[in-house]
Amino acid sequence: MNDPQPIPDRSRVLTEQRNAASRDLDKLSVAETLLLINDEDARVAAAVRVAIPALTPLVDAVVAAMKQGGRLIYFGAGTSGRLGVLDASECPPTFHTDPSMVVGIIAGGDGALRKSVEGAEDDPDGIAPQFDELKVGKGDVVVGIAAGGTTPYVIGGLKLAKTRGAATGLIACAKAPAGAADHIVELLVGPEVVTGSTRMKAGTATKLALNMVTTTAMVQLGKTWGNLMVDLRVSNAKLIDRGARILTSQCGVSRDEALALLKQTSGRVKLALVMAGRKLDAAAAQRLLDQHGGRLREILGEPK
Repeated sequence: MNDPQPIPDRSRVLTEQRNAASRDLDKLSVAETLLLINDEDARVAAAVRVAIPALTPLVDAVVAAMKQGGRLIYFGAGTSGRLGVLDASECPPTFHTDPSMVVGIIAGGDGALRKSVEGAEDDPDGIAPQFDELKVGKGDVVVGIAAGGTTPYVIGGLKLAKTRGAATGLIACAKAPAGAADHIVELLVGPEVVTGSTRMKAGTATKLALNMVTTTAMVQLGKTWGNLMVDLRVSNAKLIDRGARILTSQCGVSRDEALALLKQTSGRVKLALVMAGRKLDAAAAQRLLDQHGGRLREILGEPK
């Protein structure tokens, strides 16, 4: 290293501490190692549950923003960044959202999804070009993801987002800096089986939290009917089958009729449900959906 910058001592960060249960990890058998990892993983869901009071206002902010056309923008480095990109990428096929509605950014660019980009996480100004390109500002919710809560790329990005008028959130698996974001969510899963390997419990907790954020937001926006995935994009055989089964079970049509409806609506299950359930053509069904904000319960009542 040439002319290194001062290196902060992170020994007090929870994700950097040693796990007493795994001190003899290299002496364990395969079965013992697997059991130990599983025992530690069993702590994750409880830690996420403790964080629900902090997650709730963050999701409220996301829902409010999306109702006004705003976006949810995740960003992070390494595993944290990959998880944000993963959650964002799963929203369009699951909830038929525009890809711009939930965005994931990883330090170092998309190439970092497969190969680590050294040093990218240490640049507090690294996110600026992406924020410029996306025109991040008032109406957006920007959520930084940093397992240790100290990543310069994330902390710097949150500061920048604030100056642009965006609402901010920080999801960490350690105590986060006070005031780093409007909404701070701490998933305190404890030290990792392999010291500092935050792809393990911290990564699992983060994935659970991100699932909760987007799923809950989409449900609040009317993208499910009961627990049925009715706003999905039927883009493959599995999803076409799922859409057809929803139509047959809820509207009493035959499988062939359901498949024909899906073809007629270009795979839009929600539109097909209104057409079949209310005996309407596509244009009238779409008008009804628009009038009720896409909420099927208000149009078709209780799902079966």
